[in-house]
Amino acid sequence: MIRVVLVDDHELFRAGVRGELGAAVEIAGEAGSVAEAVPLIRDLDPDVVLLDVHLPDGGGEAVIAAVAQERPGVKFLALSVSDAAEDVIGVIRAGARGYVTKTISRDELAAAVARVAEGDAVFSPRLAGFVLDAFREGVRVGDDAELENLTAREREVLQLIARGYRYKEIAARLHLSVKTVEAHVSSVLRKLQLSSRAELTRWAHERRLI
Repeated sequence: MIRVVLVDDHELFRAGVRGELGAAVEIAGEAGSVAEAVPLIRDLDPDVVLLDVHLPDGGGEAVIAAVAQERPGVKFLALSVSDAAEDVIGVIRAGARGYVTKTISRDELAAAVARVAEGDAVFSPRLAGFVLDAFREGVRVGDDAELENLTAREREVLQLIARGYRYKEIAARLHLSVKTVEAHVSSVLRKLQLSSRAELTRWAHERRLI
């Protein structure tokens, strides 16, 4: 049976996935953060890691970067509510074998896990076309020189600001204080040489980061 580690910061969601996939795979372990996931994956060496791209202390890319070289046999499948270009391309470039959204059905998810375990690349239908187009056309999503100057947390804040979230909402979503969010926004604006949220949103849209 395929051994899976589930990484998501929402315990209720993990319980749902565990219930849905329980008969099809073995849930070998669960984690709710990068700090929890990295040693767990190293220890369990599962076949597949079902991985959210946004975690309280980083993202899916950080998990992959920390364990991929030590555990080359582990396959990563991103499972997220986000279908933003930055998230999709970023985690695929980091080494994930696929990316599916949380609207996927139980049977489709079980099939996706099995295919990734066998070495296939798996994407939700709409994302598959997007990913192929992005790489074929050489779109430098997530590889922009200015974007590279931002920290992973600043990129998360940038995306949420560009999607219209308010500081208080971002703080709750990322488990940060409002003052910390404000500091991140100020840093992003300074690094990108922008002066307002409107300019930031336009900048993000032009680079297909939303």
